[in-house]
Amino acid sequence: MPKLTIATHGKREIVDITVQIESQLPAATGICCLNLLHTTAALTTADLDPGTDLDMLDAFEAMMPKLHYRHPHDPGHVPDHILSSLIGTALTLPVETGSLVLGTWQRVVLVELDGPRRRELTLQFLRTNPS
Repeated sequence: MPKLTIATHGKREIVDITVQIESQLPAATGICCLNLLHTTAALTTADLDPGTDLDMLDAFEAMMPKLHYRHPHDPGHVPDHILSSLIGTALTLPVETGSLVLGTWQRVVLVELDGPRRRELTLQFLRTNPS
C-alpha cells in the first residue's frame, strides 16, 4: 500500500494534494481510499479559489469554543484534535482511467491543524469493472 508524505509549513494551512494522489493511481477505473495517519490534520475536498483556503481556516477556528481542555499532553492543541475528528481523516473517491472523478472546482486537500509537520497518508486503490 503506497504511503505519501506531505510536508506542511505553517501552524494551520490547506495543502492541495490532488496531483500527488493522482500520480500514484494506475490507469484504471476504481475507487481510491485515502487515510491520513494523524489526529491533528484532516482530509477533505475544497474549491481553492484565491483566499478560500484562508476562509476555511478562519471558519474552522471560529467553530472551536474556548474551553478549559483536559488533554494531559498539551491542552492547547485539543481544538486541533477535535477539528480533525469533525472534518475527517479519510476520503473515498471514484477513479476513472487513472484520474480522480472530481467536480469542476474540487481539489483534494490536506488540512493542517498543528504544523508545520510531515504528514503521512495511505492510498489504497480498488479496481472495479466498468459497466
